[in-house]
Amino acid sequence: MSILVYTESENGKLKKAALEVVSYAKAVADQMGTSVTAVAVNADNAESLGAYGASKVLLVKDDSLKAFNAKKYAAILEAAAKNEDAKVVVVSSSANSKYLAPLLAVGLEAGYVSNVVEAPSNVSPFTVKHSAFTNKAFANTEITTDIKIVGLSNNSFGLVESGGSATVEDFTPSIPESGVTVESVDKATDKVSIADAEVVVSGGRGLKGPENWGMIEELAEVLGAATACSKPVSDLGWRPHSEHVGQTGKPVASNLYIAIGISGAIQHLAGINSSKVKVVINTDPEAPFFKAADYGVVGDAFEVVPKLIEKLKAFKAANA
Repeated sequence: MSILVYTESENGKLKKAALEVVSYAKAVADQMGTSVTAVAVNADNAESLGAYGASKVLLVKDDSLKAFNAKKYAAILEAAAKNEDAKVVVVSSSANSKYLAPLLAVGLEAGYVSNVVEAPSNVSPFTVKHSAFTNKAFANTEITTDIKIVGLSNNSFGLVESGGSATVEDFTPSIPESGVTVESVDKATDKVSIADAEVVVSGGRGLKGPENWGMIEELAEVLGAATACSKPVSDLGWRPHSEHVGQTGKPVASNLYIAIGISGAIQHLAGINSSKVKVVINTDPEAPFFKAADYGVVGDAFEVVPKLIEKLKAFKAANA
């Protein structure tokens, strides 16, 4: 018996979330006195998962799986779980993992808890802490099924290197046909992904127009951050909808979230509440975002942000 982990990759490269779920699974495995087996699809450096706690990697190589397909990927994980007699399966809280996890839960007759934020407080009974009510509260949930699926919230556990090594085995399970076909995928390859970013710089209507977005992008570049925006900004066409974060957009669980010119409507706050540190820059001292912020600057973004960029560049140059 082992802890099974689904490790996501893109274009052959393992994502940061993959390393985090393996780190988490290792902590669970230590609690349960067992080992970690990872499942990787078309990953080029699968052996690197050993450094984060995986003792074995089941590697699936199949060109038909280059584009994510929830039905096919769930079938692979189901076969792997049965092959390894896994009683606990760990996935991330990415959009893809949240899509496949319910399918996997049905196939394995497993209980599934998403948005888990820390290692189990108890493994008998198996009890996990997870966010609830759009990240406004936490709940401790006991999973009573024989097989348990845990969806780890991004950036909640962190990367923990254990210094181990992993054996890589080819895994060729039966893959079902799917009625879904991906014709093409268009991505902005020159930008940091919001889902994987540790730092996110987000702008709102306070920036007054798309022509002023240069300073948002410059600040993001200095910080190695992803750029994002509020819903009204994407609705107005100032920024692409792929950058819209919030309850109706992409959820953000970054280590640092900088909101510039965003008032902080409840739908926006619900989507970014999982971020560890929130910084707000706004001219309105009564903006709702200040109540949720860890740090706030009451001031004109067109004055504050350029000075912030200047200071950050000077700091980087002094420490280069």
